[in-house]
Amino acid sequence: MKTWFDFMRDRLHERACLIEWTKPLVTATMDQLAVSEWSPTFERLMRNRLVIGALRYGRLHARAKPRWDRVAGARKRLNQYEASGNLECLVDVANMALLEFEEGFHPKRHWSDINEDHCCID
Repeated sequence: MKTWFDFMRDRLHERACLIEWTKPLVTATMDQLAVSEWSPTFERLMRNRLVIGALRYGRLHARAKPRWDRVAGARKRLNQYEASGNLECLVDVANMALLEFEEGFHPKRHWSDINEDHCCID
């Protein structure tokens, strides 16, 4: 008999296109996936730039920190990446997303779990 965890894992794998319902293509534990589905290099590059950014623009959640349109900035860097292939642009996009998540000022800013009926992308 399948456990609740088995059903959830299967559903997550299906949503991530890792398995078909009838035959698993990936068999891994959550701990193995936590290690394999991450990039320490990317994280290091992000952190390095966030530290330098704190010196240049102010620390995370600083009161007097100027407000920037990070969504537009992320779009600009993504377009630059598409044109140039420079991976640093992707690090900038990720950092802008992180900063928008932490300090954003979108008027409809909220968190809502994504399900089949609602998704943040179409």
